[in-house]
Amino acid sequence: MSLFKARDWWSASLGEKEEFDQGCLCVADVDNSGTAHDKIIVGSFSGYLRIFSPHPLKPGDGMQAEDLLLEVQLRDPVLQVEVGKFVSGTEILHLAVLHPRKLCVYSVSGTLGNVEHGNQYQMKLMYEHNLQRTACSMTHGPFGGVKGRDLICIQSMDGMLMFFEQESYAFGRYLPGFLLPGPLSYSPKTDSFVTVSSSRQVESYKYQVLAVATDADSRKENEQQKMGAGKKVVADWILNIGEQALDISIVSFNQTSFSIFVLGERNFFCLKESGQIRFMKKLDYSPSCFHPYSSVNDGTINTLVGNHNNMLLVYQDVTLKWAAQLSQTPVAVKVANFQDLKGVIVTLSESGQLQCSYLGTDPSLFQVPKVESRDINYEDLDVEMKELQRIIKEATKTQDILPKMEKDDDLTLVATVLPDLDSVSQAVDGEVESEVIPSVSVKLCVRSRLTLQKAVLLISTPPPLALTQDQFIFDSLEPGVSKTASASVFLKGNYPPADLEGSAVVSYSKPTELNPEGVPRIVQCKFRLPLKLVCFPVQPSKVANHKLTIDTNKPPVNLINLFPEFIDQVEEDQVSVVGFQLLAGQKVTLLASKTSQRYRIQSEQFEDLWLITREFILRFQDYFLKQGIKDFTCSFSGPVPLQEYFELIDQHFELRLNGEKYEALLSERAVQFRAIQRLLLTRFKDKTPTPLQNLDTLLDGTYRQVIGIADAAEELQRNLFRAFTRLKSATQLVILLIGLWQKLNKEQIAILEGTFLPLLKDGQELGWEESVDAALSHLLRTCLSKSSKEQALNLTSHLSIPKDTSRLKKHITLLCERMSKGGRLSLSADSGSQQAAEMQGTPINPSVS
Repeated sequence: MSLFKARDWWSASLGEKEEFDQGCLCVADVDNSGTAHDKIIVGSFSGYLRIFSPHPLKPGDGMQAEDLLLEVQLRDPVLQVEVGKFVSGTEILHLAVLHPRKLCVYSVSGTLGNVEHGNQYQMKLMYEHNLQRTACSMTHGPFGGVKGRDLICIQSMDGMLMFFEQESYAFGRYLPGFLLPGPLSYSPKTDSFVTVSSSRQVESYKYQVLAVATDADSRKENEQQKMGAGKKVVADWILNIGEQALDISIVSFNQTSFSIFVLGERNFFCLKESGQIRFMKKLDYSPSCFHPYSSVNDGTINTLVGNHNNMLLVYQDVTLKWAAQLSQTPVAVKVANFQDLKGVIVTLSESGQLQCSYLGTDPSLFQVPKVESRDINYEDLDVEMKELQRIIKEATKTQDILPKMEKDDDLTLVATVLPDLDSVSQAVDGEVESEVIPSVSVKLCVRSRLTLQKAVLLISTPPPLALTQDQFIFDSLEPGVSKTASASVFLKGNYPPADLEGSAVVSYSKPTELNPEGVPRIVQCKFRLPLKLVCFPVQPSKVANHKLTIDTNKPPVNLINLFPEFIDQVEEDQVSVVGFQLLAGQKVTLLASKTSQRYRIQSEQFEDLWLITREFILRFQDYFLKQGIKDFTCSFSGPVPLQEYFELIDQHFELRLNGEKYEALLSERAVQFRAIQRLLLTRFKDKTPTPLQNLDTLLDGTYRQVIGIADAAEELQRNLFRAFTRLKSATQLVILLIGLWQKLNKEQIAILEGTFLPLLKDGQELGWEESVDAALSHLLRTCLSKSSKEQALNLTSHLSIPKDTSRLKKHITLLCERMSKGGRLSLSADSGSQQAAEMQGTPINPSVS
C-alpha cells in the first residue's frame, strides 16, 4: 500500500450506468441549516438529483442510509447545479438546476423527524425558465454590483449569453466570433465575464458592455455590426493562451490579490484582473479538473489538479507540494467542511464514484522477514551461469522476427480446391463479357487440439478474382472436432489476374497461465486455383505478335499428358499444339516440337503469356517428379523481351501522370466552388437584396464540373489498378525468363521478386516506378557494380514520382547486361567488390565462386 494515497473518509456509488461531468457537483449549505456544514449536491445526465450529508461512523466506511438526504428523478438531464441567492425578497440559499432546455430554481428544506428514521427533506420548485436555445453551462453572481441577490447567466450552444434577473428574463447577447462553447465564469470584482473562445483566447466582457449592446433577440451580432445599429459587443481584454481550456475559476482571498485561474490541456494559468499572466505551470500529464483554494501562506494560492492517471496533485502557486493516488479519474473536485472534519476533498468520477478523502499517510506495519544466511555453492553457480550463457547465445543467433512455431500447432487449417468446376456458376456482379463465367469451390477444414473461442477465418484471392464469402466466424472450437467452410471463387473483373494462388488465415486467441484471455495467434495456408477458372480451350492460332521459346533437357512430352482438361479426345496419339482463350484476355497458343526439346508460347498480348507459361512449367515439373526424374530443368536462350515490357511500364506511368492532373484539377475546382459559396452566402445574409450576378449559374456549373472530374478520377483509378495488375503479370514473366536465362537459384529469384515487386498495391504517393528504380539502383551499386566508384554513390532517401521512365528502363537494361556478363545477385556485404572484380576480369580469390 502506497503512503501517497488519498485516504478514503467517505464514499458512495451513484446509480448504474449514469454519466457525470464537470458541472454535476456542487458543495454548499443548501438547506440553510445555519451550522455552516456543507452538503454535497450531485446531478447526472440521467436526470437524477441527489443531496448527501456524510457522517461516517469511522473513516473509510461507505454510505449509510441516513447520509442520503434527498434523491429526486427529474425529467431532463442535469447539466449543472449551483447554489446561490436566486429568489427575490430573501437572501437564503436556493438550488439552481440547469437542463438542456430549462432552468429550474428549488428550495431545499428539512423537517425534524419524530421517529428513528431521522429528518425529512423536500425540494420545492420556486420558478423555472423555458429556454429557446440549447444550454451548455451557466454562471451566477451579483451582476452589475447588486446587493443581496445573485443573477444567472446561461451560455447556449450557439454562443448566446442569456441573463436572468431571478424570476424574470433580462436580455440576451451573442459573443463575437463564436464557434464552440467554452468555460464561462463571472468576476465580481471587475463585474465581467471571462471565457475561452474557440480561437484559444481568454476573453473578458464587461457586464455593462453586454447590457447596453443591441438585443440579440432582435438582430444577430454580425448583422448589427454591418448596419452600425446599436453598440457592438467588444472584449475588455484578450489573452492568447494557445490551447483549449477545460475550466475557469476566479478566486479572491484575504491574503492574496484577485486571480483568474484557467486550466488548459497542457498548462494552467494564473492571470491578473487586467489579463496579464501572473504565473503559469506547464503540465506533463492530461488534466481532468482543478479547484483553487486558500493557502496558509500569505501571497500564495493552493490548487488541486486531477489528471487522467488517477492522480490528485496539490500546487502552491507553481510548486508541487503533494501528490496522491485516487481510485478513479475525477471529472470534478471541490473542498468542503463537514461536521467532523474541515477541508475534505470531494471528487466525482465520470461513472458516479463520489469520494470524500483527506491527504495523509498511513504507516505500513509490514516488516520484511530476515533471510536465512546460507553458504554459497560456487560450483552450482558456475553450472547455472554456463547454462544461462548458452541460452543467451542461442537466442542472439536467432534472426527471425516471428516466434518459432511449435511442432504440433494448436490449430490446423487445410484448404482443398475441388477438381471440377461448379455445375451451376456462383459468379455474381461480374464485369467479364462472356456468356458463362465459371466458378470453383474451395473447402477449408479447421481442426483444433484445444477448446478455443471465436476463431475467425479469412480467405483472400488475387484480384480480379472474387469470393462468394470471404469471412467465417466460429464461435467455439472443441478438441478433435472439425469445422468446415466453403466458398466459390470466380473472375469478377474484366482483366486476367496476375496469379492463381489464394490464401486462408485463421486468427484465434490461445489462453495461457499469465494471460487467461488469450494470446493472439494465426494459422495460414495457401491453395492453387485451376487454370480453367480463367480460360477455356479454343482452336490454336499460328500467328501471334509475342513469342517465347522454352528449352528443356528431356525428350518431348505429349501435351495431352500436361493439359488433359483442355484437349478433347483425338485420334492422333501425339498432340503438339493447345489453344487457350483467356476469359478477360487474348488467345494463347502452346506448341511443342515433335523432334526437338523446345516449346513455344505465343499470344497477341505480352502480359497474357504469364499464366500459361507459369502453369506450363509447374505441370512439367510435376510430370517428371511423378516419374522419379529430379534433374529436369528448363532454360530460356534469350534475349529477354524488354521492349514489350517497357511499353507496359509507359502505359502504367502515363495513367499515374493523368491521375496527378485529375487531382490538381479537382483541387482547383473545389477551391473555386468554395469561393463561389462564400460570395453567395454573403449576398444571402445581406439585409439589402442585391443581384446575384449569375453566381448561382456559376455555382451549378462548377458543381457539375467537380462531379464530372471526380467520376473521371474514379474511372482512372480503376484503369490504373487494371494496368498495375497487367504490369505485375508482365513483371513476373520477366523475372521467370531472367531466372531461366541465367539459371538462378531460389534465393536469387527471391531478390529479383523483392526488387521488381516491392508493392502489393500501387498508389499516388508511393508508386511502382520510383520503388523499383531505388531497388535497382541499390543492386547496381552493390552486387552488380562494375567498379568501386559505383559502390560509393549515395542514393537519395526521398522517393517521388519521376518525370519519365527513361532512368528506370536504363537501369533494367543495365541489370540484364551485367547479369549476362557474369554478375550474380547477392545480399552479402562483400559481394559487390567480388562481382566487380569478376566482371573486370581481375581475379581476387580462386576459391571464391
